[in-house]
Amino acid sequence: MKKKWLSFITIIVLLMIALIYSVNTGSIQVSFGELINGLITGTNGDVQVIRDLRLPRIIIAVFAGASLSVSGVLLQAVMRNPLAEPGIIGVSSGAGFMAMLLVAIFPTLYFYMPLFAFLGGALAFFLVYSISWKSGLDPLRMILIGVAINAIFTSLSQTFNYRGSYTTSMVQEVTTSTLAMKKWSDVEIMVIYGTVGLILALAVYAWCNYLGLEDKTAKSLGFNVNLARFLISAIAVLLASIATATAGLFVFVGLLVPHIGRILVGTDHKVLIPFSALLGALLILLSDTLGRTLIAPNEIPASIIMALIGGPFLIFLLRKSDRIYGN
Repeated sequence: MKKKWLSFITIIVLLMIALIYSVNTGSIQVSFGELINGLITGTNGDVQVIRDLRLPRIIIAVFAGASLSVSGVLLQAVMRNPLAEPGIIGVSSGAGFMAMLLVAIFPTLYFYMPLFAFLGGALAFFLVYSISWKSGLDPLRMILIGVAINAIFTSLSQTFNYRGSYTTSMVQEVTTSTLAMKKWSDVEIMVIYGTVGLILALAVYAWCNYLGLEDKTAKSLGFNVNLARFLISAIAVLLASIATATAGLFVFVGLLVPHIGRILVGTDHKVLIPFSALLGALLILLSDTLGRTLIAPNEIPASIIMALIGGPFLIFLLRKSDRIYGN
């Protein structure tokens, strides 16, 4: 219990430090007092620039990181597989493709992009789940088919980038993982749908724990396994889809964060879900902050920074730890 509380406090403190550092890091810098006063009064020009250009990307990074991490936790609970992650099994690429399709064909329907992204993510997950079913679900088969589905949707998305046009530039703006030029309208979409998804995820933590049991055992306790899998999957797809549609493609955070969470706070989803949300928010925020400051004024996509940090770290954790999902 002491380790769990210490882990939570550490992550919260680090996230607050990262937020303060990110807000005041860049070509324009103001003191914390000037920032607060400028946000309240609206009289400081530098603060207004920070408010309109820097704060939206920070908020989106935080919510996208939380959403993708929790989505990974939920998908791993549904599939009972530590490799399940929205980017790997095609949910993110499916959501990104449908968002591209909407913007490319019906740009005036941009407001409905979250709905189309959700439908794309749901379609990808349905394909993985249905094609994988063969006298039951095999975790390895699901991952392999998920990789294939991800490749299909990724190649479809790249067909839009093959053409040089105004539409293509709009499509790239929708799915890029550099969070530059995000607007408060994007923040509104991410915060509303992300908050709903995170609350729903916390509400079904007990179901996630039940899914850790064998299906026969869970059913003998009166638990509806199939209904739980369906609803938890829908929540996971919602979280991954809205994060992809708003922040872009991040293929890693939903795999790394749950693994770290199980090492630090255990496998009880009542604790694992909120911890993963905080840790995911911290990782994406740090990735975006490093990406926009390392070679300023140019930027490195946050997804690249995330992969560079997370890849070696995950290898290190796997070599040092015997803690595998469900054990």
